[in-house]
Amino acid sequence: MFKLGLTGGIACGKSTVAQMLSQKGALVIDADQVAREVVLPGEPAWTEIVEWLGEEILLENGCLDRLKIGKRVFEDESARRKLNALIHPRVRDLFLTQSRELAQSHPHKIQVWDVPLLYEAGMVDLVDYVVVVSSLKEQQVRRLLERNGLAREESLQRINAQMDLQKKIEAADFVLANDNTRRFLQAQVDQFWEKLQRIKRHRRKHMT
Repeated sequence: MFKLGLTGGIACGKSTVAQMLSQKGALVIDADQVAREVVLPGEPAWTEIVEWLGEEILLENGCLDRLKIGKRVFEDESARRKLNALIHPRVRDLFLTQSRELAQSHPHKIQVWDVPLLYEAGMVDLVDYVVVVSSLKEQQVRRLLERNGLAREESLQRINAQMDLQKKIEAADFVLANDNTRRFLQAQVDQFWEKLQRIKRHRRKHMT
């Protein structure tokens, strides 16, 4: 079993790649889902965020209003850092717990950690390989408009709030470019999966 860190910029197509890898048999742990779990009503992170930002950032069901919080923190770097400091350590801990459980039940499967902020959250050293899904900035803006209804200025604000994509690419073990069709991306994932299988066989050979 080895762990693959899947990351990239916002709206680059990480979730699509994660889905493709899952269909090939990889076990995916989704950071967005884990992040939702650590801020459920009553959880320590939920309490701290409400005490900090006030009850106006809550939905009627008591859950955090992610869109409202997003607007607050993407406009304020210090607020974004504080929010990350409240959430990232708990996401990291839950990730490790889920990873251990999967390793026990499926010891020979490839784990894919789908983490948009893999570098920013200091989780790079916890995985064996890092794959970055890249995309041109204009493609990111277009997808954010289509997916989230964000204006160009707000889209650029969110893109620029993250670590520079080129730096992630330079630090990655593998890069998948998502600037063309879904079929083109699938072809890259197919080739990448075959490469992972060769690495897996090589590792197993040297462990026996």
